[in-house]
Order: sequence, then structure tokens, then C-alpha cells
Amino acid sequence: MGRAKQFGLRVMKLVDALPQTASGRAIANQLVRSGMGVGANYRSACQGRSRADFISRLGIVVEEADECVYWLELIIDGSLLQAPQVHPLHEEARELTAIFTASPNTARRNHRRR
Repeated sequence: MGRAKQFGLRVMKLVDALPQTASGRAIANQLVRSGMGVGANYRSACQGRSRADFISRLGIVVEEADECVYWLELIIDGSLLQAPQVHPLHEEARELTAIFTASPNTARRNHRRR
């Protein structure tokens, strides 16, 4: 199973643990959308018709992953869940953001070499 898909599954579990308060539900809705969007949009990028399409779609993946970082920070800073429960997923979101940010640059370099 791919790392992005695994991330989405982990987001689903974390969202289920959020409190059923107005803020908990609001953040849960946003986090589940962006968290599951990472894998879905990466899958879409891999199906791109051209290198330019792939690079463009990866931009959406980066936005989704970075949005997850934001929502996870709000969960921690707002004390909605214990920080140790959230930190591993937060770190994974940061790593995925960095990976997907670098991917278009790698794709461009590889395309120029051809």
C-alpha cells in the first residue's frame, strides 16, 4: 500500500478520535477531506497525460498535504487531542509535503535530460 494511501487511513482513524464538539467536527471535516485528498490526487497525478499534467496535479497534492499540516497543528495547539497522539501523523504530513514539493522539480530535471 502506498505511503499516501496509508496516510489517508491514518487520518481517518485520527478524525474518529476527535471530540464531537463544534470545533472538533469542523476540523475533522477539513482534515478528512485534505488527508484523503493527498492519496486521491497523487493517484490522479500518476495518471496524468503528460509530464506537465503530472507536475500540475502534484501541485494540488502539495496543497492538500500542507493543509493537513495546518489542521494537525490546530488539533495540537487547541488541545483537541494529546500531542503524542497527533505528532507522528503531523510529522508524516510534513514529510509528504516535502516529498511532493520536491517531486515536480525532479520531474522537470528528468524531462530536460531526455
